[in-house]
Amino acid sequence: QVQLVESGGGSVQAGGSLRLSCAASGNTYSRTCMGWFRQAPGKEREGVASIYTSIGGTYYADSVKGRFTISQDNARNTLYLQMNSLKPEDTAKYYCAARPRFGSGDDCSPGSIFRYWGQGTQVTVSS
Repeated sequence: QVQLVESGGGSVQAGGSLRLSCAASGNTYSRTCMGWFRQAPGKEREGVASIYTSIGGTYYADSVKGRFTISQDNARNTLYLQMNSLKPEDTAKYYCAARPRFGSGDDCSPGSIFRYWGQGTQVTVSS
């Protein structure tokens, strides 16, 4: 089992920054892939960024490339999402998620189904 607890959401003006944190606990193998997802009202859930925790390989959605950075602190079992140059369209509830990595061909991209989810943290960007 894996437990994930997000924090760091809030309200910010366009152009501002926020850093989300995800405290993870539980089976290490079950969280070899970790990611951030978001869902805005009336929209489908979107994979924002993901990371292969063993080597740090990352993936970003085109909509956030160059603005968001996913990182991890293995000593603290914490995943981060640094969000810069925020836009109103980044407004959503952000979720941390985890799953095992399934073999050498698995790049941990958010397009796959993640098994474990946090409760989410709200990010609101005003214009």
